[in-house]
Amino acid sequence: MSSRPLGPNCERSVIFVAKWSYGKKNTEEFYKRLREQLQDSAQWPSNYLYKFIVPTDTRKIEQIHAVFDNTGAVIESKQSKKGKYTSISVTVHLKNPDAVIEKYKEVGLVEGVISL
Repeated sequence: MSSRPLGPNCERSVIFVAKWSYGKKNTEEFYKRLREQLQDSAQWPSNYLYKFIVPTDTRKIEQIHAVFDNTGAVIESKQSKKGKYTSISVTVHLKNPDAVIEKYKEVGLVEGVISL
């Protein structure tokens, strides 16, 4: 786990690089551990920085944007050199670790997305 400031007007953001597992038990354990780490690493409400990589496909990118609609999120996208993938960074102010996890789960429904 690492954390870094977002800027002078933002609170600390925590970035987790996770290896997502497909078993229900492993997923539940992962989210439990993430919730604990988020509670211990930031004061809530707080800004949170999500990073995703997705195959460059307008529909998939729009699906990720839709998850953060009406949240006040700042979304930045950048295509890879060959244009095959798009990295998406989302900075959003959330009320608690459960809200962070909820968004991870929603984005996780997008086919081919990698959450960093």
